This record gives sequence, structure tokens and C-alpha cells, in this order.
Amino acid sequence: MVCYDIRDDRRRTKVERICSAFGQRVQFSVFEAEIDERQYLELRDLLVRRIDPESDTIRFYRLCRRCRSTVDLLGTGRAPEEGPQLLIV
Repeated sequence: MVCYDIRDDRRRTKVERICSAFGQRVQFSVFEAEIDERQYLELRDLLVRRIDPESDTIRFYRLCRRCRSTVDLLGTGRAPEEGPQLLIV
């Protein structure tokens, strides 16, 4: 899971494009992606180079298979599917 708060529109657009290449948007500033450790490190590296650490925030949440089964989804959207052990949104 990748969640972010990016103040600058240009930086936010770049972050959105990077996240879209790795996963699926589930809310305005939240993405889910089923990726392995190598892909996670690549994603993290790409994002860290695009943000201003003084004003922007990106949070990564790793969810194990057991944790994914406890996701409680209300309203529209889709529940996470079974896949690799690393889920990033």
C-alpha cells in the first residue's frame, strides 16, 4: 500500500504516474500493488527521488497474506486478490 500527501501538483503528478506503473489506484492518494521485494525497492527509489522531504509524505504499508484477508471494504471498490506476500497500496 502506498499512501501519499504531496503538496506540489507537478510532483504529485509524477508520483501518481510512478505508482500507476506498479499498481492500481484505490483512492485519490492511495495505491495497491502486488509486488515482490525487488519491485518494492525500485518503486521506493523512484518515489524518494521525486518528493520534497520537507513538505511531502509517502507511507508504505506492507501487508502479509493473513493481513490481506482482514481488509474490510465498504462501498465501491474491490477487495485485494491473493498474490505474492508483499502488498503495497
